[in-house]
Amino acid sequence: MDSKKTVFDLVSQRKPNHSLPGALYSSEEVYRQDLEQIWHKDWIFAGHTFEVAKPGQYITLQVGDYPVVIVRSKDGEVRAFHNACRHRGAKVCEAAQGKVAKLVCPYHKWTFELDGKLLFAGNMGQDFDKSQYNLKPVHCEVVNTFIYVCVGVVKPDFESFRNAVDPFVAPHNLEDCKVAFESNIIEKGNWKLVFENNRECYHCDGSHPELLNSFVDNLSVGGTSGEDDPELTAYWNKCEKAGLPSRLVMDIHGRFRMTRIPLSSGAVSYTMDGKPAVNGRLDKSGEPDIGALLYFNYPSTWNHFLGDHALSFRVLPISATETLVTTKWLVHNTAMEGVDYDLDRLTKVWIATNDQDRTLVEGTQRGVTSPSFEPGPFSETAETGVCQFDDWYCNTMLDRLQGPIPLKSVS
Repeated sequence: MDSKKTVFDLVSQRKPNHSLPGALYSSEEVYRQDLEQIWHKDWIFAGHTFEVAKPGQYITLQVGDYPVVIVRSKDGEVRAFHNACRHRGAKVCEAAQGKVAKLVCPYHKWTFELDGKLLFAGNMGQDFDKSQYNLKPVHCEVVNTFIYVCVGVVKPDFESFRNAVDPFVAPHNLEDCKVAFESNIIEKGNWKLVFENNRECYHCDGSHPELLNSFVDNLSVGGTSGEDDPELTAYWNKCEKAGLPSRLVMDIHGRFRMTRIPLSSGAVSYTMDGKPAVNGRLDKSGEPDIGALLYFNYPSTWNHFLGDHALSFRVLPISATETLVTTKWLVHNTAMEGVDYDLDRLTKVWIATNDQDRTLVEGTQRGVTSPSFEPGPFSETAETGVCQFDDWYCNTMLDRLQGPIPLKSVS
């Protein structure tokens, strides 16, 4: 059976402005094609440059079938490699993060320089050519401390994203940040359910009391609009006058988007009382109320930037029905826990929100797996964002499985 045709037919069954057919959330064939067509071809958010600030510092991640290691080399460059020894394939770096002088395979001690060059391979004989067995590189790009990797053979365009996102994120000075706390949770749901849940706040009133102390779902920018809302336009004008790009910018294909939204009245941060969680500011705009800058980049990340701290979220598929969600709270690198911020106060809102979202995703996974499930229609006011995600997914899969098709057929 032709797996590509099977998945193509499943994706083609999606009705306009409806959620996806249930098999797209649980089928192993679909999962394999999701990896092959998206995760193994596109730019995936890996981590931040300040996590590998010094030579020898590394972080690891699993991108579908590919273990990857990212390391700061002696020349200061951030590089990415396939995390598989060129001898017999053992993972060279097993830990999630660490610091080493050289990259040494734990199995037979093959030793690689931080730039991937093989330095030592014992008992291989005089005719062995070390230069033929360097670590295999992975495409790697950096923008505003965000490290993106692509495990595909062909390097996709990155400049369009870089040019769009840099003006928005640059004023938040992430180069001067550090990770105050990291959360890793495994949600027992398909990666698309995780992103669908993120792309709407239709569920927020009944599920996220902590978040709604500060966050306001702005339906005007939920999908692709915003200019028709006079209050939002006035807010954007105020922020842009202070040097903070705010108006919605979206990739023509819908893969990435940036915009700034106001928080609830009187709130300036994601805390239980809406007041700052961290002493001091990341930005230098002088504007006390900058709300939250939001950006997503499918398929692997969404992000929130506030005046006092920022949050980065990373999504990585584990299986057809499991997804790893990593959240990092970013604060100024001089901020001291217990002095400039209280960790519980800083993290309470999103730890609670993430756990609530996990419960929602897992319940939805059980429901869409039922033979009785039939995709329902999206709300034309409250679910434009999730519809936009599903449009992007369907268009991308159909395009890559068989070749370009008109966008209108699945929008």
